[in-house]
Amino acid sequence: MPRYILSILAVAAMGLPCSMMAQVGIGAGGPSTLYGTLTITAKEGAHLPGVFYVVLYTLNRSVIDRQSVPNHGNYRFQKIVNGDYEIAIEADGVDLARIQYTLNTTVRNDEKRYNIELEWREKSNTTPGKAGGISSKDIYQRNAGNAALMAQALAANGKKSYAEAAKLLKTIVEADPKDFEAWTELGNVQFAQGNQGEAEKTFKRALEEQPSYPPALLNLGKLNYNQKNYDAAITILSQLVKAHPESAEARRFLGESYLNIKKGSLAVPELEEAARLDPAGQADAHLRLAALYDGAGLKDRAAVEYGKFLAKKPDYPEKKKLEKYIQDNKKL
Repeated sequence: MPRYILSILAVAAMGLPCSMMAQVGIGAGGPSTLYGTLTITAKEGAHLPGVFYVVLYTLNRSVIDRQSVPNHGNYRFQKIVNGDYEIAIEADGVDLARIQYTLNTTVRNDEKRYNIELEWREKSNTTPGKAGGISSKDIYQRNAGNAALMAQALAANGKKSYAEAAKLLKTIVEADPKDFEAWTELGNVQFAQGNQGEAEKTFKRALEEQPSYPPALLNLGKLNYNQKNYDAAITILSQLVKAHPESAEARRFLGESYLNIKKGSLAVPELEEAARLDPAGQADAHLRLAALYDGAGLKDRAAVEYGKFLAKKPDYPEKKKLEKYIQDNKKL
């Protein structure tokens, strides 16, 4: 199976890019708007996913906003205050690239352009923890008319104009019922609208056309988790993890599902692997492991997990509380 990675070619910004500074407090400027164009360059003949996601995180990996963006499309994050952020580019359920960005402006309601250009490169093997698992069979080749509709739908979804996005996506699948990417995007929109019943049907419809499509499997698994259908979530997410073991998010939700049916011994390796694959994004998995060990009376192991968490999140608000627990329970 071909696998791919994204590498940063250039980042053009009219703000402060790629900082490792401590979190900046809210200043005179802001809330502001951060916007820009996502450009993925590739060799001729390369098959790119039809859908990318641009996700804005705080440095402690809380999601601020997540927008679907086509190649050469625009993202726009509004009401952003001064501070350090992380921008992730995702596709097919895995992180492809991450960029740190610092917003520091003294102008209220400022607008900062931040264009991101990335290179799509094929590689033979996927390093653990890196992006991978994108197969050419998971990229649907639609006609020009439907491609234009898809771009419009993604733009509408990015603006949270869900009714418009749903209408466009339904037009696509009515014309071409085999378009599993469009079915999946329609399921995402329905989920965002709170229509979980329809979203579940739509994700399953996508999987009828492409049974191994990672985004459909991941989102169907997450939907079942959200509905507390943990056994169903485990079945779906286990299928995804088997095919794409590099998906940290799938492993995290699989681990959480096991915890909810009281199968901690099965949850532990999934949570550990999620934290290993995505150290920053899944740092909270260490908190879940620590709570599990604490409940089992294994306080020294809980202390180790709290230590791992603080190493990744040194600015955690309850840092002193965790440090005291570590000090009181660390193995001598």
